[in-house]
Amino acid sequence: MHYLLFDDPCRDRLLPFTHTRPVADIRCGILTMRERWELCIQNTTGTLTEGYLQKVYPLNAGNDNVYINGAVFGNPAMAAAIHTLQPGQKLVKGDLTIAVRIATSDLAISEFHTHILPLPAQYFEGDVYALKNAWDIFSLNDRALRDDFRLVTQGRKSAEIPGGVTVTGKDHLFIEEGANIYAGCVINAATGPVYIGKDTEILEGSLMRGPIAMCGHNVVKMGAKIYGATTLGPGCKAGGEINNVVFFANSNKAHDGYLGNAVIGEWCNLGADTNCSNLKNNYAEVKVWDEAANRSVYTGLTFCGLMMGDHSKCGINTMFNTGTIVGVSCNIFGGGFPEKFVPSFSWGGSEGITKYDFNRAMETAARMMERKGRKLSEEEIELYKHIYMTGYLTKDK
Repeated sequence: MHYLLFDDPCRDRLLPFTHTRPVADIRCGILTMRERWELCIQNTTGTLTEGYLQKVYPLNAGNDNVYINGAVFGNPAMAAAIHTLQPGQKLVKGDLTIAVRIATSDLAISEFHTHILPLPAQYFEGDVYALKNAWDIFSLNDRALRDDFRLVTQGRKSAEIPGGVTVTGKDHLFIEEGANIYAGCVINAATGPVYIGKDTEILEGSLMRGPIAMCGHNVVKMGAKIYGATTLGPGCKAGGEINNVVFFANSNKAHDGYLGNAVIGEWCNLGADTNCSNLKNNYAEVKVWDEAANRSVYTGLTFCGLMMGDHSKCGINTMFNTGTIVGVSCNIFGGGFPEKFVPSFSWGGSEGITKYDFNRAMETAARMMERKGRKLSEEEIELYKHIYMTGYLTKDK
């Protein structure tokens, strides 16, 4: 049996993060959606996504395929229900398709959703929650962190708490072997679990209030103040003040400045003293730019900060307005506030934006990845070229 994670129709509402990845490779909680499903079903997965992404995220289908919704937060109960599916059946909760078992393996993602509509359904009785909009990534992070902490640490023993570290709620702190926490750090795990991954370094004087996840090879700079619900994906650096932020992987906010109710993709860098508003001065509901619909939409949130796509950077002292969306591979700099929607491959800031030269953008991406021992592949360059050619949008005035 082959397990494949498919893109839910919500993928367009998860831009800019789904420009460069399937829905299943979004991180929320300790794990990505894919990592959680693979842990629950005890198997590896392929991917059914947009055609331009398939070379980087292959299908790997066979003659007996279980397609699982990559936007759904998997759990052991759902995995057990999926294992009972017979060929030609689907598992649903209300109008949400959780999984479907079919032999078909030659459908494009646009055809797939139509193909599975008439299939007979089994109904899942347990709780189900799923990503629907980009801001759900930070809004659902508290719940996902708590669920993942139980899943990842069940039956395991934490490493010892180092001397000189103040901890409240020790039963809800899990430290992987190889992590270093230096004297003078204060960790409050009574407000939510704190997971500290392998080879993470938490430098002197850091203050942390759970729920928090550090997913491995992280660096928390001296004197950092990190509030839950925050996730630092693998290879991220964090400093200054951070509150309810999800960093996917290999991104840095290493210096002073505030970031709250935000999502930062992979290979991003926020310059020193970058500050991001997450609350309007009149306390009104925050609107953000919906790139697929080409219009502003209400989020239903009072607090909503920056959402930044992969490989984007900003210079020192950059200021972002409440509910700003930054696309893929942008280079933002200069005084004042940039627009609340910065299209992919933008170069500039409040004084004007031009299109970022593609070759220069890829050179920058390759250099940053090489610093982490990664090489930018030809398939990835082709993926970014597709975004460059089709995804540079400007707002209707």
